[in-house]
Amino acid sequence: MDYVFVLAVGLAAGTLGGIVGFGSSIMLMPVLVLVFGPRQAVPIMAIAAILANLSRILVWWKEVDWRACAAFSVTAAPAAVLGAATLLALPPRLVEAALGGFFIAMIPLRRWLAARDLRFGLGHVAVGGAVIGYVTGIVASTGPITVPIFLAYGLVKGAFLATEAAGSLAMYLAKAAAFRTFGALPADIVLKGLISGSSLMAGALIAKRFVLKLEPERFRLLMDLLLLVSGITMLWTALISAA
Repeated sequence: MDYVFVLAVGLAAGTLGGIVGFGSSIMLMPVLVLVFGPRQAVPIMAIAAILANLSRILVWWKEVDWRACAAFSVTAAPAAVLGAATLLALPPRLVEAALGGFFIAMIPLRRWLAARDLRFGLGHVAVGGAVIGYVTGIVASTGPITVPIFLAYGLVKGAFLATEAAGSLAMYLAKAAAFRTFGALPADIVLKGLISGSSLMAGALIAKRFVLKLEPERFRLLMDLLLLVSGITMLWTALISAA
């Protein structure tokens, strides 16, 4: 039943993430923490995120902006390795609290970035990749702050979804490789990640038909709600663990 629950949430998360470009990890991560624990949940999510981003690339392959992808990936991938090493040195309760606080903090941060209507070049994308890569190595998802970077570069709709997914794929591959090197990615974790990721892939395929029909602002509000709920869930889990 645990796997059924994970797959059901993963399908919904993959569909939503395939529409707005982020959110799958935010929705699925609390479930993985509750089912598998915080220490296993992050590497499981890294494997699942690889499949989710791969599916978005396949769906929107012709619209990938490879220059923006390269600028982001060249700094994000090595930074993700450093972040993963930091994560494995932290106690589980601190990981849970960090996840919860980070999710909640991303609500005003996303709004602050969006309100300034910034315009980025490839250099800005590379700098953003370094910061986001490191943070992604520690937490499950930085989608809400990755999104403004690619939007500020000028990408929209399919081009945004494809390029963000391609950059994130490089980042999560590096993160997974780091976990493997540090002994945090045994075969059972890989299998759990593949099972969880399969539902995210299915959701991304379902999402394509909705991308051009839905109002972005409605989903931004929905993502703020998801961030809040996920953050509170993580903080509550950390509190229970400390009790």
